[in-house]
Amino acid sequence: MKILVSGNMGYIGPNVVRQLRRSYPDAEIVGFDIGYFAHCLSNAEALPEVKVDQQIFGDIRYFPEEILDGVDAIINLAAISNDPMGFQYEEITYDINYKANVKLAELAKKHGVKSYTFASSCSVYGLADDNPRKESDALNPLTAYAKSKIYSENDLELLASDDFKITCLRFATACGWSDRFRLDLVLNDFVAGALVNKEISILSDGTPWRPMINTKDMARAMDWGVSRSVENGGNFITVNGGSNDWNVQIIDLANAIAKVIPGIKISVNPDAPPDKRSYRANFDLFKSLAPDYQPQEDLISTVEEIKENLLQLGFNDPNYRESEMIRSKVLNKHQKAGRLTQNLEWN
Repeated sequence: MKILVSGNMGYIGPNVVRQLRRSYPDAEIVGFDIGYFAHCLSNAEALPEVKVDQQIFGDIRYFPEEILDGVDAIINLAAISNDPMGFQYEEITYDINYKANVKLAELAKKHGVKSYTFASSCSVYGLADDNPRKESDALNPLTAYAKSKIYSENDLELLASDDFKITCLRFATACGWSDRFRLDLVLNDFVAGALVNKEISILSDGTPWRPMINTKDMARAMDWGVSRSVENGGNFITVNGGSNDWNVQIIDLANAIAKVIPGIKISVNPDAPPDKRSYRANFDLFKSLAPDYQPQEDLISTVEEIKENLLQLGFNDPNYRESEMIRSKVLNKHQKAGRLTQNLEWN
């Protein structure tokens, strides 16, 4: 079996490759990544890419289709990966997250690839009422990032066939440790603030809802995307990736951290305007289709995992929101140094 993982050198990729290597020890795994964040290692025991058989550096916008010869399955993680970056690089977000994604799927089908797994997002639900959003519910994408995911899902559905199985996983908000850790995600940010500033400052009143998922559980879900049969979900499926137990309010995240890191101050902003990204998600479909690939991590263990790894790193940066653990700061630094163009292409 030959598996291509595009965008493997980001936050989620190392755990995805690790999961695939466990599940398919004899598979040929190929990584494809532009390398923006290749240097952003965090407490890694070894370079994560030692677990792939071949690492190819390239821009998914100009994907060399000959790489697809002999590939059986693709997991596409390549993306401008959050709302702030999507706002700063809106057109590039559509080019990478949507147009290049669909083009890769078209090429994959042309080359006889059998399985295509796409990392979509529950952010497509936007502001919603208190009813957990199911896959068939109305969508309300509020950002370029969320819109790029919906555009992709719509176009990918047109490509699916019994010989080309497509799985779109609408993931909850990512959290947890990685060999390329990020602090521009809500739980990760809160743990860092608790450690170095002994405080968690919540910009809202703490009541907004957010589903969460550990990166290791995301990797398990994508493993299911590779392995599932067409009879299990059809030749095309969009499914929420996560667990009903991980639908939490923002204040719940802070309170969980306080159990692991006692003595911290938690503040909320009772006068904040309503959070336009408050929603819960229903994960019943994923549970019924993938009972052997369900999330295994929980909130407390994830906080403990982040805390212990940050301590091992000697993390003590009160200005961490200006550090290379914030992805937009990395891109900005590359551009300022002249390494990247305004179009995020390497000079």
